[in-house]
Amino acid sequence: MPQIGWYGLGSMGLAMASNLQRHLAMKKALGLMYSNRTMARGSPLQALGAIAEPNFEKVVSQCGIIFTMVSNDSVLQSLLSTAMSSSQSLKDKIFVDCSTVHPETVRSAVSQLKSKDASYVAAPVFGGNPIAVDGKLVFAIGGPKSATEAVKPLIQDVMGRRVIDCGEDATKSSLLKIAGNIVTVNMMEAVGEAQVFAEKTGLGTGPMEELIGEAFGPVAGGYSKRLTTGAYAPPLDSRPGFGVSLAIKDARHAMSMAQEQGVELPGLEIARANMEAAREYGGECLDSSAMYGTLRQKAGLEFWNDKSRRE
Repeated sequence: MPQIGWYGLGSMGLAMASNLQRHLAMKKALGLMYSNRTMARGSPLQALGAIAEPNFEKVVSQCGIIFTMVSNDSVLQSLLSTAMSSSQSLKDKIFVDCSTVHPETVRSAVSQLKSKDASYVAAPVFGGNPIAVDGKLVFAIGGPKSATEAVKPLIQDVMGRRVIDCGEDATKSSLLKIAGNIVTVNMMEAVGEAQVFAEKTGLGTGPMEELIGEAFGPVAGGYSKRLTTGAYAPPLDSRPGFGVSLAIKDARHAMSMAQEQGVELPGLEIARANMEAAREYGGECLDSSAMYGTLRQKAGLEFWNDKSRRE
């Protein structure tokens, strides 16, 4: 097994990388070599046996497979530019990006790396931080077959419970992720609306949450728990499960592509507007489910509930 590299240790990336490092340790393989803008974020990973390397260019030079899990397209483009400008050969290296980025960003990455005889695998994920911690994410993988086959054993039953193969066109994986986010964001909006309705009518959030989990599945039930436990607005000294700004970015990707194709997404537009209003009111330290706070305000309730932070 070649040396494996990793860049990006947000709440998702750290959980995923930790599971990968545990797998490598169990296989008695070389420890995961990781880098991040804030290297201190990797302390738990280093405790598991991973190797810290602040210089991403060195990670690229020493690793055969490099995973990235970053916040947006520009960060990914910057990392690829660093790799491309390296004096080291990229021949036969595999870059695996697990972020949610625009298909055109993926197309550009594929072209750039192909010119250096390297491969790009798009592997965006479905699921939040608790699912990442449990290693139960769903991955949508696209890229050259030889590369995806090399990567799958590092994902299946390691970081994810299921791999959806989208073929050799890596942009298809990105498209599937963006399409899936339409469902995700609309579901969070629907759960938030239902819970505000339950609270205002006197039904109560407890019975509503039980119904959501039983009738609509564990994903919807998990979204409800983000609201009732106050995780939609966590303490300012913590990190949200999935930041509201990232969710807004994902929604905008979907909306821009829908506009190009003449497709209307009215539900997503409402949810995006509510997330943006939540961010304007409560700041960046909010979860993607923070449209709930906006919905509460519209119903005459406080933005905060009794389990969330209060400011």
